[in-house]
Amino acid sequence: MGTLRMILEEHRLYREQILLLAKSDLIKTYRGAALGWAWAVIKPMVTIFVFWFAFSVGLRSGKPVDGYPFFLWLLAGFLPWFYMQELIVGGAGCIRAYSHLVTKMKFPVSIIPTYYNISHMYTHFALIAITVFVFVCFGYMPDIYYLQLPVYTLLMFAFFTVWALLSGLLSAISKDFQNLVKAFSSAIFWLSGILYDVDKIHNRWIRLLLKFNPVTVIASGYRKVFIHKEWFWEDKVEIMCYFITLTVFTLAALWAYKKLRKEIPDVL
Repeated sequence: MGTLRMILEEHRLYREQILLLAKSDLIKTYRGAALGWAWAVIKPMVTIFVFWFAFSVGLRSGKPVDGYPFFLWLLAGFLPWFYMQELIVGGAGCIRAYSHLVTKMKFPVSIIPTYYNISHMYTHFALIAITVFVFVCFGYMPDIYYLQLPVYTLLMFAFFTVWALLSGLLSAISKDFQNLVKAFSSAIFWLSGILYDVDKIHNRWIRLLLKFNPVTVIASGYRKVFIHKEWFWEDKVEIMCYFITLTVFTLAALWAYKKLRKEIPDVL
């Protein structure tokens, strides 16, 4: 609890710097590009189009889901993935990427994962707006289930802030951990229900195991908002699995921060 209080106090003291650094990081990402911020949308749209073409045109397996075109079902699941993908790999390397803040000035290590996370959340909000617009263009207006979007966004933000802190610390100590994360990033995508419905897997043990993956829970949650029209509390097992995983990773991140906080500047 002492470590948690320390991290919360660091965030309280540096709350203004967190937002300024997040904004600066976002601007730096697209600085120098002719299309600027448009790349934040172009890259996800190209990816969605490729998968839609492969499944709907190439394999001809893109059937409507709950009355919605397969393209919209695919879009709803991919929406959070673009954010999560950036945080899985980028979060693991964020402390190394911004090592100058730790080595050249007295800056709390715990702040780096948070502002890195927030900088990518700005892009995610833009993609949410575009997704809602696409659904409206297809004739599907926002409804009461859209009130769940902040809930799933907050759950996603919470887990990947913890993940970025834990993986960032371990990667700062050893580059091998960061390389391991990169190696498994593709596996996480294919095992997370982005391209299929986990609830339709017949083996209940495999189905339960996959629900301990927060990527699966969040992707499923966004589809409940846009496609399936279900409330987040209806699947109690899914929510319970998410919070168990979040608790385990939080405890691991607190332990790692307590043990490695003072060593990070010397290692970097």
